[in-house]
Amino acid sequence: MQVDHHQHGSMRIGGGYLWAGIGVGIVVIGVLYASKAGLFGGKEAPPPPAAFQRQGDKIVIPADSPLRSRIAFAPAATRSIGGRLSVPGTVEADPSRTIPVLTPLSGRLAELKVGLGDRVTAGQVLAVIDSPDLAQAYDDDEKAADTLALTEKTLNRQKQQQQIGVASDHDLDQAKSDYSQALAEHERTQARLRDVGALAADHHRLVIRAPVAGSVTALSAANGAMINDATQPLMTLSDLSTIWVTALVPERNLGEVAKGQAAEVTLDAYPGKVLAGKVTFVSDVVEPDSRRDKVRVAFTNPDAVLKPNMFATVTLKGVEKTLVVLPTSALLMNNDRTTVFVQTGDWTFERRVIDLSLEEGTEVAIASGVKPGEQVVVKGGILLND
Repeated sequence: MQVDHHQHGSMRIGGGYLWAGIGVGIVVIGVLYASKAGLFGGKEAPPPPAAFQRQGDKIVIPADSPLRSRIAFAPAATRSIGGRLSVPGTVEADPSRTIPVLTPLSGRLAELKVGLGDRVTAGQVLAVIDSPDLAQAYDDDEKAADTLALTEKTLNRQKQQQQIGVASDHDLDQAKSDYSQALAEHERTQARLRDVGALAADHHRLVIRAPVAGSVTALSAANGAMINDATQPLMTLSDLSTIWVTALVPERNLGEVAKGQAAEVTLDAYPGKVLAGKVTFVSDVVEPDSRRDKVRVAFTNPDAVLKPNMFATVTLKGVEKTLVVLPTSALLMNNDRTTVFVQTGDWTFERRVIDLSLEEGTEVAIASGVKPGEQVVVKGGILLND
């Protein structure tokens, strides 16, 4: 049999390439394993240094931590604070000078003579009501007057008859009683008309007049409206010649507030203008929702420049005291609490909760949490605030 030497040679060459490839693969795997095992002197890259370490409630910044170049701390300073407490407030009408205007009788509002915000004088006509009840009150008065006149004639007649011996004592006593009852009824109907302000010639038209001078601060009816509820005010008049500024003082600061304390008030409506006054009222009840107490300062307001519902800032002045002062850059928020980091050892810090007393510009005065001279992180504290 004839052998194909050319084909046989090709097979030997291909097999050689196969074995060569397998050998190269084994060598590469060995080199990688040896490198991994450190046989060639190589080492794994070390992990980066920790920024800080926790030791209980302390935070330690190691010597090789990059935070050391990004953290700055300074001693807590002290300053004499003039007992100034600034709180928000609003302008309010004095309740003792505020009067609801009620309608004594029901009816239809025929004429409304004033509008919201108008200033009125005492006795000025505010409204006119077309009232059937007023007509009934006049009818009752006319009947009472007629009965009074009749009983008076009867009494006089009985007196004359008794003098000539025709009338008995019983008839005279009865006439006196009837006259007294008629007089009382007529006085009652007259008083009723005076109470409802019935001074118009038209017995159906009830005139409502201003009981005091002031401003219309609330209005609850319009022309043509039916007035059926005598307890519902038609409008409200407020004498704004004296006004209140009501401040809302946090519960924690109530110990710094007292009646007669000096106060300064500034208003958004009049920048740069400062009103000086004294605390006239401190509420005995703390508001349950805001946990703040109402403190009022009274001001005369002859030109009505202070208007109800204006926003104000009230600064209460107290006794000077020395407090720790920190830059605002040191403050951090943690679970709705204001905190700082205080150094307790070599690059060792702990978080402290502080109680703010007063904030002025870039500094805050604190009531507790940090002692004078303690080192406080003033820059980069956010990097520790995990």
